[in-house]
Amino acid sequence: MVRRSEVIPLALAVAVAVSSPSAASGQLLTLPLPDIPDSPEALVVEVELAPGQASQPHRHDAYVFVYVLEGVVEMQVAGGELQRLSAGELFHETPSDVHTVSRNPSATETARILVHFIKEAGAPVTTQVGGQNPR
Repeated sequence: MVRRSEVIPLALAVAVAVSSPSAASGQLLTLPLPDIPDSPEALVVEVELAPGQASQPHRHDAYVFVYVLEGVVEMQVAGGELQRLSAGELFHETPSDVHTVSRNPSATETARILVHFIKEAGAPVTTQVGGQNPR
């Protein structure tokens, strides 16, 4: 379990590295995180999406950062534009977003993504919209 005392210094170190001029050329995103939970937990998972694989609409109640490692993925949150992302590109969600589209549009190629969550410790990672099915 990651304690708040460990997450905050890590988040600050990442913020300093990202905001420094030497890191600016590789910077993908700067995003304030005003609603960090009192008991935060960082979770990082690698996900492989088979050709054509998609998820149902869901929410994470977390800050979510998706980095495409391989292939192409399509992502969208309610009210946002559909984004088609290739390797090296990033997608993010806030705790209030509903993730309406998450799919591998290829009929033949696998896609791999690295997903970082910042959420309340012990809270479910995913909840289906309209249901109570945490993943």
